Amino acid sequence: MDTAAALTAFVALWLLSPWPFLGSARGQFSAGGCTFDDGPVACDYHQDPYDDFDWVHVSAQEPHYLPPEMPQGSYMIVDSSIHDTGEKTRLQLPTMKENDTHCIDFSYLLYSQKGLSPGTLNILVRVNKGPLANPIWNVTGSTGRDWLRAELAVSTFWPNEYQVIFEAEVSEGRSGYIAIDDIQVLSYPCDKSPHFLRLGDVEVNAGQNATFQCIATGRDAVHNKLWLQRRNGEDIPVAQTKNINHRRFAASFRLQEVTKADQDLYRCVTQSERGSGVSNFAQLIVREPPRPIAPPQLLGVGPTYLLIQLNANSIIGDGPIILKEVEYRMTSGSWTETHAVTAPTYKLWHLDPDTEYEIRVLLTRPGEGGTGLPGPPLITRTKCAEPMRTPKTLKIAEIQARHIAVDWESLGYNITRCHTFNVTICYHYFRGHNESKADCLDMDPKAPQHVVNHLPPYTNVSLKMILTNPEGRKESEETIIQTDEDVPGPVPFNSLQGTSFENKIFLNWKEPLDPNGIITQYEVSYSSIRSFDPAVPVAGPPQTVSNLWNSTHHVFMHLHPGTTYQFFIRASTVKGFGPATSINVTTNISAPTLPDYEGIDASLNETATTITVLLRPAQAKGAPISAYQIVVEELHPHRTKREAGSMECYQIPVTYQNALSGGATYYFAAELPPGNLPEPAPFTVGDNRTYQGFWNPPLAPRKGYNIYFQAMSSVEKETKTQCVRIATKAAATEEPEVIPDPAKQTDRVVKIAGISAGILVFILLLLVVILIVKKSKLAKKRKDAMGNTRQEMTHMVNAMDRSYADQSTMHAEDPLSITFMDQHNFSPRLPNDPLVPTAVLGRKNVYHGDNNSFFAISYL
Repeated sequence: MDTAAALTAFVALWLLSPWPFLGSARGQFSAGGCTFDDGPVACDYHQDPYDDFDWVHVSAQEPHYLPPEMPQGSYMIVDSSIHDTGEKTRLQLPTMKENDTHCIDFSYLLYSQKGLSPGTLNILVRVNKGPLANPIWNVTGSTGRDWLRAELAVSTFWPNEYQVIFEAEVSEGRSGYIAIDDIQVLSYPCDKSPHFLRLGDVEVNAGQNATFQCIATGRDAVHNKLWLQRRNGEDIPVAQTKNINHRRFAASFRLQEVTKADQDLYRCVTQSERGSGVSNFAQLIVREPPRPIAPPQLLGVGPTYLLIQLNANSIIGDGPIILKEVEYRMTSGSWTETHAVTAPTYKLWHLDPDTEYEIRVLLTRPGEGGTGLPGPPLITRTKCAEPMRTPKTLKIAEIQARHIAVDWESLGYNITRCHTFNVTICYHYFRGHNESKADCLDMDPKAPQHVVNHLPPYTNVSLKMILTNPEGRKESEETIIQTDEDVPGPVPFNSLQGTSFENKIFLNWKEPLDPNGIITQYEVSYSSIRSFDPAVPVAGPPQTVSNLWNSTHHVFMHLHPGTTYQFFIRASTVKGFGPATSINVTTNISAPTLPDYEGIDASLNETATTITVLLRPAQAKGAPISAYQIVVEELHPHRTKREAGSMECYQIPVTYQNALSGGATYYFAAELPPGNLPEPAPFTVGDNRTYQGFWNPPLAPRKGYNIYFQAMSSVEKETKTQCVRIATKAAATEEPEVIPDPAKQTDRVVKIAGISAGILVFILLLLVVILIVKKSKLAKKRKDAMGNTRQEMTHMVNAMDRSYADQSTMHAEDPLSITFMDQHNFSPRLPNDPLVPTAVLGRKNVYHGDNNSFFAISYL
């Protein structure tokens, strides 16, 4: 049979049958359709228990309240006039699984007598009992009294299930009817609505753009409404539509910078007046890029490296991790550097010393934008490195006597290799006496100039700069600088030595211990400050003497004897004089000057035992006269006569008695205070008197004598004496009358004194015996016995005094006798007086005397 014949037969059969095509179609119906002849329950349709009101079933076999213009038959209807605006009712179809492609076809009607909209008919498709999404198809407004057909191309594939829901929503006009009828589930694709191919899941990383591409089969749907529907109700408009061929087109939907909140189920929807097509739900999977929870761990540190452990096991976000990176930067810098890491530890090289770094770990998962945010930072610092080089040679900015100012280049980080460093200036120098000093001074590294203080003048000082940081040190070359001269120090006091003479002083000294340069001269100023001689003026202006640098002594002439001079000596350099050192030196006193007796006979009168001479006062020189002395020298025929002008004075005073016992050739006949000779006065040698403890005995007539006059000046420990011979007494040639020999007279006195002493000792022993006896017998009368003893001793002493008085009277009758109490207030000393010599037995004499008296006792 050819094609034309077959087509003719098919048309004939269709014309003979009242529902020829419908009968054929019903044979291809799938479960889920309904004609509502027996109501919705018979088709397993159910009312949503959570809507606002119910659909109403209109049966063709039963009367109804609908207007006559409404279509006849069985169907489901909503009267919007009896419901409030916005109220909804939903009729749920049974749950279906699409094993193959099928199409849902249905009739609908929206009618209002006034031509107003009775509401909106929405078609909802719920998948896997999930939440209701926005409608995939809807119609609003009045469509008239005739039924219209629409179809739904649902592409939800096994094993997923879906449920179609018819929803009527009352509009604001609330006047009219919404009806549905003849719902069919066809086992072939829709003719008017395109079917979508399976929509695959889309996985993106957070922050990236997600793109869903929906491919549909059907006629060109360029004018159809297309959108991407999210399960929670949000609709995303189409981004791009592209026809692949005449039966297939593609629609792209783009979600911008998705986050975890955008992760949901999405499906493609197309809608036209003829119906709607809906795809399966595909999942938008948003992966959070991984981020470490803990910062890297520091394992080692050096000047130019940091060794870290990534600590990338604990993360926030999604895996798998396909890349690990270390991101680091200076905390004070703006650049960032990233290194890929394939091991748990990593060593960062070529870092700057003593620099703080911030280190983070980056983790990357698959996909664009899979690199997560950097993890918590490890903030650490590299060590200092050894300084790059030594500082350049020091530049001397200023040289003074006691300090040196030094300049040097600014020390930057490129030299110090450390932000923490010290700059030290070290110096050392040598001075005399093997003395050396070395020290180091910390300087301010930011200051361009530094001063080294407390240096000695005119000294070679070695300077060097030391740059140190915690990792090392560098030293500059030594620079030797000589400090400038300064005024010298004082002349050492212990080196000052003054040698005194009567009218000059020899002064010597040594160079200052601190010359502080080259000594150019010494200056000595001196003046008198006091004198032993009142006649010497001491208020005169000071005199100055300058000596060359190599002269360390000077003789000061034409000075006054016995005068203290104050000397100030100081040294100078080119910078001036230093401080002065002072010393006081006193000149020696001079011997007094006696009047010239040469050619003058000072003898005034002469007897056989005396000679009277004229004494004239002396002139003091440097010290007052302290005493005058008359010295008697016995002449011996075999001795050479002393010249008066060149003689040496008698320095050791010898009494007459000591001269006799010691064999001296002279004795002092008298010592006179200077007040006793204010003007020339006679003095009798041999007048048998005592002067200041010196006895002036009568001269022996048969002997010759030289009479000398001495003047003595004495201050402190210095004594000067000047003497002159003023007379000579020749020995007598005639027989003189008998005159008691002074020596025998002395022996007699000694014997009397011995007898008296023996009697006194006997009495004392007797008294001791009496005391012992009375003490043992009469202890209570001890005081009386002692009183009696004292009386007896008093009588004995009185008896001795009378004995001495009688003896003195006896000698007084003899004109040549020795007087014990002369005119010079003689006062006898007790035997224990230290000035009383020890008694000598035999014919030798015992002398007792002091400054005013003299007596002799001779033992028998």
